[in-house]
Amino acid sequence: MSLLERIYYFHSRIRDNRYPNSGDLIREFEVSTATAHRDISYLRDRLLAPLTFSKRKNGYYYTDADFRLPFEDTPGLILLLGLLEKIAGEAGLDGLPEMRRLRKKLSSIVSPGRQAVDDLIHCEWIETETVSPVVFGDVLNGLLSRTALNITYRSPAGDISERDIDPLKLVHYQGRWYILSWCFLRCSRRMFHLGRITRSRRTDRPVSHTLSPDDDWLEGAFGIFKGDTKSCYPARILLTGTAAEIVRRQHWHPGQTAEESPEGLVLSLPVADDRELIMKVLQFGSQARILEPDFLRGKVRDEIAKMAVLYEDSRP
Repeated sequence: MSLLERIYYFHSRIRDNRYPNSGDLIREFEVSTATAHRDISYLRDRLLAPLTFSKRKNGYYYTDADFRLPFEDTPGLILLLGLLEKIAGEAGLDGLPEMRRLRKKLSSIVSPGRQAVDDLIHCEWIETETVSPVVFGDVLNGLLSRTALNITYRSPAGDISERDIDPLKLVHYQGRWYILSWCFLRCSRRMFHLGRITRSRRTDRPVSHTLSPDDDWLEGAFGIFKGDTKSCYPARILLTGTAAEIVRRQHWHPGQTAEESPEGLVLSLPVADDRELIMKVLQFGSQARILEPDFLRGKVRDEIAKMAVLYEDSRP
């Protein structure tokens, strides 16, 4: 058992007015007398617990009944556990023994004897795709060992291709897992959705491409589709009504700017691949309008025209 678990156990006994002493730690965790005394000293000297020994009770108590451990039942830790549950599930890792042990251990530390954390928090992302635990494990192994991977990838259109990749960084975006990689088939960086990797194989070849600490490729343009950042251009969108009120409080990109206008809000951001931006604009319907560039206005106009054809008659 870890020092943290022993400290929390001892602290809980004090909070329950059980007046614990070193013997409690020795019996519960089968540690030596020296270790038990070090734990108590750590609680008093490092965690600044107002610890006092009662000769009459033969045990310790707090002179300040309001003392709390730094990690005790904090909202941030409870939220972290809830997110851990959800992210592990979507990554296909919730069934792994390691994840179950970690969840049980963290829950016992943060909220012992309380309602299960996953009963207190609901996290929901839509349009997620299941990731194979084998694929996730291979990707993590490649990242940590800095070795290349061979993958079979299914594109959104259903096309199948085999790729050799150097994994660069694991990315979680809008409830989906991606691996930013150097793709030897395309001789460029590519973002691969882990849910679309149908097969993965580890290799012994060290990666020949890496990310420097100051690499800002991921922040160069709006959306998950980064495209060629050398061809990045500014896009301006006018948002009105409810859309303006919503977006005014949102963060879309580190390089965005927002200007108030008589009609609403003008949002400007760098774009390299316009697919996601077009989806966002269409999401707000008549309350969002591309101001520039003209070619992007044309793309949205053409898409709306195609959609209108689908509703020209009364047939479903």
